[in-house]
Amino acid sequence: MWMMSPPSGILQYTKKLFLSEQAGRVQALEFVRKNAANSISMANLIMGLSSVLCSLNEQYHYACWLLLIGFLLDLADGAVARQLNACSALGAKLDDFADFTSFGLATALLLQAHGILDGLLAIVYVLAVFTRLCFFSSGIPFMYRGLPCPYASSVLAATYLLIGGNLVVMRIVAMVMILFMVDQGFYPHDKVLESQLWKKLVYAAGVLMVLFSAFSTASLYYLIWSVSYILFPATLWSNKV
Repeated sequence: MWMMSPPSGILQYTKKLFLSEQAGRVQALEFVRKNAANSISMANLIMGLSSVLCSLNEQYHYACWLLLIGFLLDLADGAVARQLNACSALGAKLDDFADFTSFGLATALLLQAHGILDGLLAIVYVLAVFTRLCFFSSGIPFMYRGLPCPYASSVLAATYLLIGGNLVVMRIVAMVMILFMVDQGFYPHDKVLESQLWKKLVYAAGVLMVLFSAFSTASLYYLIWSVSYILFPATLWSNKV
């Protein structure tokens, strides 16, 4: 008995359906590739805005915790963009805006400006972050000019958690961080997630600290991490080390 072959129209429809599904999957994967880093930057921005709201409601411990999460997200978004070859002008602008929100505005609110001088210090801190983000370019590949603001924010957030919010100490630390950000010294691109294994382990331990550790332990860890980058940028954190 002869088998009847399916009509050619059905074959063509099936082929078109398969090709359209395949093209849809390719487009979806391409969309994810292009926007993965932007999604991380958006998460950083949300952490910053949430930290601002916590500070406005005098929940400063939670504000600090959110800034430490933003610190981790900021280290991740650049690595994801480079690994997926998804760097773009839009992504750079979004990253800078997220950094300004989290590590500028939200961090300055930790200083709790109750007077004219306190308010002036907070404004100067925000302007230092703005200047660092917008106007400092090293002109040297894989080098920053001026201390990257996420590390200054991490130092302030960790210090706040360790000392229980002593404002005198916080303002002294803020002035020191301002000097580091505007002195135009050279700092290497740390590329923690694209470098040696021990740096990846430092990052992984930071994630675990945020998720499972007590405030005091996690804040001490982040303080040591950030200060080591500030004091020994080339010795410890250069991408060549």
